[in-house]
Amino acid sequence: MTRIYLDHNATTPLRPEARAAMCAAMDVCGNPSSVHGEGRAAKGVVERARAQVAAAFGAEGHDVIFTSSATEAAALACAGRGLFGTWIEHDAVSSWTDNSLAVDSQGRVTLSDPAHSVLQLANSETGIIQALPQDLMVSDMTQGFGKIAVNFDASGVKMALISAHKLGGPKGIGALVVRRGTDVVAQIKGGGQEMGRRSGTENVIGIAGFGAAAEAAAQDLNADVWSRVAKLRNILEKSIAARAKDTIFVGNDVARLPNTTCMLTPGWKGETQVMALDLAGFAVSAGSACSSGKVRASRVLTAMGFAPDLAASAIRVSMGPETTEQDVMRFADVWLKRLERHRARGA
Repeated sequence: MTRIYLDHNATTPLRPEARAAMCAAMDVCGNPSSVHGEGRAAKGVVERARAQVAAAFGAEGHDVIFTSSATEAAALACAGRGLFGTWIEHDAVSSWTDNSLAVDSQGRVTLSDPAHSVLQLANSETGIIQALPQDLMVSDMTQGFGKIAVNFDASGVKMALISAHKLGGPKGIGALVVRRGTDVVAQIKGGGQEMGRRSGTENVIGIAGFGAAAEAAAQDLNADVWSRVAKLRNILEKSIAARAKDTIFVGNDVARLPNTTCMLTPGWKGETQVMALDLAGFAVSAGSACSSGKVRASRVLTAMGFAPDLAASAIRVSMGPETTEQDVMRFADVWLKRLERHRARGA
């Protein structure tokens, strides 16, 4: 059975450009902090990747602090700041914030004090895109970067979190991008790497892959690859809506990521759907990968006002540039058949 991967918001397949850059970096033996030739060669790999990430993100190279993940970047950005946020943020962010801000039924957030708040660019479960205010202190841009046009300098955001494995890079490497003049207090002390803001010998191989993936992702955006993906998402939703009249597509009348469908089907638990679809050869999820397997309704959806039982029926389908119309139509056909089987059992 040929499997179809439709869980790109959890992690993306490794791009060939990233694989090639990582393989080349494996042969660079020096420590980037060493001053000899081998060390300078390793430092060159890191700085080239830093420039690639910065260029793709609309930032300057010295704005980019490499971390082990966007989760670590969130800690570096948020620790000790007393920021306000919402329950639609990823756990990596909401764990650091006072989540008292309101979310409307469309998944949108309006901030009264951006300088003391966090707000994601796009939600990993629903794909809903936020309008970011100027002077926002922190934004989690991991889901948007690589799928929609992002320009850090123009955004006015003071700090942004990004991650390699959401745009075709390797797992285990992320970055905090910091606007000049914004203070960052190092959370990991040691040798003073990353301009004194994040100590520890740099993950040269992962960083090389991140840089190559970011550059390739920017090329995809310029080639309008994601417009084709958005058309596939719309085909999927139209195909299912025609036969499953009570299925709700979250955020389908507001701006969303081009690849994301979050669908709620009353009476059919999301985890049950995910298992049935996995057996049928499809990889999808019931929400954020980091909360997958936890028996609870999505707090993103309940924050938007959906009842817990309905929120618990959610599944997320997230596509990538390699997804085809055949993949989408096969998924819709199998999902609808599984829905009919589920309802026949309940009858």
